[in-house]
Amino acid sequence: MKVKSGESVVLIDSKGKKRTVMAGDKVKKIRHLGFVDLQELVGKPYGSRIQIESRTHWILPPSIVDEIETIRRRTQIILPKDAALICIYCGIRSGYSVLEAGIGSGALTIALANQVAPNGTVISYEKRGDILESAKSNLERVSLEKRVSMNLKDVTEGISERDLDAVILDIPNPCDAVKNAWESLKIGGYLCAYTPLVSQLEDVVKKMRKYPFIEIRSLENLQREMVVGERGTRPNFHMLGHTGYLTFGRKVKE
Repeated sequence: MKVKSGESVVLIDSKGKKRTVMAGDKVKKIRHLGFVDLQELVGKPYGSRIQIESRTHWILPPSIVDEIETIRRRTQIILPKDAALICIYCGIRSGYSVLEAGIGSGALTIALANQVAPNGTVISYEKRGDILESAKSNLERVSLEKRVSMNLKDVTEGISERDLDAVILDIPNPCDAVKNAWESLKIGGYLCAYTPLVSQLEDVVKKMRKYPFIEIRSLENLQREMVVGERGTRPNFHMLGHTGYLTFGRKVKE
């Protein structure tokens, strides 16, 4: 399979550094690489190598992890390790309608849009117009903008949609949106709150217990890479530690 003009590709160098670019673009300045003629990528076989500024890069079709890790960040993002748990513990699948509040840079949005494809919808609420525009740009870059309905709205003031399969809150005050989330979810739908602080976790769990949610649980997801060497294997001295707490609950009847 060869690269076509207009396709998004990921360039990965020998140190694992990734850059997602659009093949067929004209000469473009890429951070830490300099000026690159992206037309030269067109026609190259995927998996082949190219030299850029004396460094070897492999040309590959981008995965969802590649797209998340290389987005332009205006805010702290929900990393793939947490996005994966959100998708699994909320049971998100093709055809679902999912609302997220606090779009940020759009990292979680990309993961959700991929999960609900091709017939599902991601509905995003965001209070800040500049943040919404930045996330929109990231979604357009990975051709997922048509699967996402972006709204300049405050989730704590109400949710217009009903019979949602999941509501995911990545806002400073998720406890203030629990009532609105419960009202908008279908029976069996999931609420998830991403909270960096223990105090936020405690507040949202206490609020969820006031409504008919079951299976309320909170998790912290820590990730450590294993280093495989010629003489043996050991854990990496550096690990991807605390990013945020994930709280889940499932709606039932009153």
